[in-house]
Amino acid sequence: MKAHFISSDIYRAAGYPPGHPLAIQRIGTVLTLCEQLGWLAPRGPGVFVDSPRASIEELTRFHDPAYVAALRAAEAEGFVPAAIREKYRIGTMENPVFAGLFRRASTAVGGSMLAARLAARGGIAYHPSGGTHHAMADHASGFCYFNDPVFAILAFLDLGFERVLYVDLDAHHGDGVETAFAGDGRVLLISVHEAGRWPHTGQHSDRAGGNARNLPVPKDFNDSEMDWLMERSVLPIARAFAPQAVVVTCGADALAGDPLSTMALSNSCLWDAVMALAGLSGSTVVLGGGGYNPWTVARCWAGLWGRLSGRSIPDMLPPDSVALLQGLSCDLIDEEDMLAGWTTTLADPRHDGPVRPAVRELAEAVLADA
Repeated sequence: MKAHFISSDIYRAAGYPPGHPLAIQRIGTVLTLCEQLGWLAPRGPGVFVDSPRASIEELTRFHDPAYVAALRAAEAEGFVPAAIREKYRIGTMENPVFAGLFRRASTAVGGSMLAARLAARGGIAYHPSGGTHHAMADHASGFCYFNDPVFAILAFLDLGFERVLYVDLDAHHGDGVETAFAGDGRVLLISVHEAGRWPHTGQHSDRAGGNARNLPVPKDFNDSEMDWLMERSVLPIARAFAPQAVVVTCGADALAGDPLSTMALSNSCLWDAVMALAGLSGSTVVLGGGGYNPWTVARCWAGLWGRLSGRSIPDMLPPDSVALLQGLSCDLIDEEDMLAGWTTTLADPRHDGPVRPAVRELAEAVLADA
């Protein structure tokens, strides 16, 4: 299928302030890696597409106009009054205000809407700058200010798609997306996330009005267990829904080595899961999401574009890419925890292991609920 890569040079610049888990190079490194590998042709339709910014009118299709105005004012003034901070949860340690915040957040929404419009013509639209799945209609949450996956789904619905599948593979439950579409039979929401992890939602019993299926997995969740859930529950449920369009949030925080989760997947396992989901429909949007280890994030999302666009994954990275990855840093990763492959390869070796009883039981229970 035809594949588009949507992003913006805005993500090459520093964003979140020092000390924040997202004060690391992510999308900029992905873009550079793909350029070094020859995977981004000259910018233009069909390969790389610059992300537009969502307008105020577009943003208020889902978000409260007063919240949108407050976020815009916070960026312009660089200051958040206490009452605004408390009401909209911006200007906090979790959701800080920084230069370019409103522009970055609205660009993420514009990119996800464009991704859906391009995918609706047939093919795959990849928007790794998206995936801000925690934002609520009237406040920021979990490092997320606007909920771009919601806008991707709405764009498909606006174009006449009547069954949209949303699958969230981030280590953290996509509570904002679930809240937005709870009870909407046009959208099936499936989430595989770590049990007991913030935001502490997405229990197996959580059905969100009937159209959600949540799979909270145990710590050290391995590739064999992900394959088991995909084959025994996620894909059968998805196929039964017969989606006309698919939206996937592929957070890299589910990978081994991420400091904000204890899941243990390889990036090659995540790639396989996304490819299987993309095969369910002729119109697929793939978004990024969480990820707090700059080496595993960059390699995962660059390699995912390789898979989505039909490239061969190299065994070893070229010298300029090795130098790029060696130049990254992260306060949350100790030097002794660094793996050699994080700077020399794209694909992780698989992290196979036993499929534990809890995972088998979860797969059976979710399938039975369907």
